Amino acid sequence: MTLDWIADAADAGARLDVYLSQRADITRSRAGALVKAGAVYINGCEQTKAGYALRRGDAVRLHMPEVAPSRVEAQDLDLEVVYQDADLAVVYKPSGMVVHPAAGNPDGTMVNALLAKLENLSGIGGEMRPGIVHRIDKDTSGLLLVAKNDKSHVSLSEQIKEHSVDRAYMAVVIGGMKAEEGCVNAPIGRHPSDRKKMAIVSGGRSAVTHWTVLERFRGATLIECRLTTGRTHQIRVHMASLGHPVLGDPVYGPKKQPWPVEGGQLLHAYKIGFTHPTTGERMLFTAPPEERFARWVDRLRQMT
Repeated sequence: MTLDWIADAADAGARLDVYLSQRADITRSRAGALVKAGAVYINGCEQTKAGYALRRGDAVRLHMPEVAPSRVEAQDLDLEVVYQDADLAVVYKPSGMVVHPAAGNPDGTMVNALLAKLENLSGIGGEMRPGIVHRIDKDTSGLLLVAKNDKSHVSLSEQIKEHSVDRAYMAVVIGGMKAEEGCVNAPIGRHPSDRKKMAIVSGGRSAVTHWTVLERFRGATLIECRLTTGRTHQIRVHMASLGHPVLGDPVYGPKKQPWPVEGGQLLHAYKIGFTHPTTGERMLFTAPPEERFARWVDRLRQMT
């Protein structure tokens, strides 16, 4: 597949590998490898320097090589396909399922399930992440977008980067929120001393979370969180920064939880809206939380 872009004023001075990673939704290291392999042309000439500084008006062409057939095993797992057509799918990921294979999780992932349930997946994500446009944490349930061809993958990824994908979550947080709604605008990056955690850090990536109270309980609150950005652990980090961590969160919550919630944080991606890459139709999907989440909400109601 050949991808073409024209660098604008905002791209001037950007490194070529960084630019490609953002535009083609690939890692910077893979972008650099493609440049060195002679797969990238600037203004019709082959460019093999990953550090090339773009100029305004540069015509960038990337020859994306065909992806080798995935060696990840297809597995018939519990994964509901909410919607699918020739271009994309919307799936419901249960809590406890990892999105893609990695060290410590070689199988039993959403990718393993997708390979069994869908006929085609975009190759842009590579062998381990075919079709994966975005992700949610292992212990978070909810709706995810999946691309079934590279054109859709590029379009959906661009919508996410441009913040035009509507994403909303339900979360049960510890304590009573003082206001009825609010916004956390605080940059997120790797924790300075614990690389397995994220944190609000100076120089981190922009992160904005809007929240609204849905229901109040004794000692807890059910809220809706709407994401303007989609950083790793964003809701969990932002809510913890307010002193209201997500109930059951083993990483950002208190060591001693107020209730014995098993299975991780009570966080559910219940809504996703986007523009269809081919038809241009605005699409919106919602899904109720899984039984574990609903059971805890009912229990908290009874204690109020």
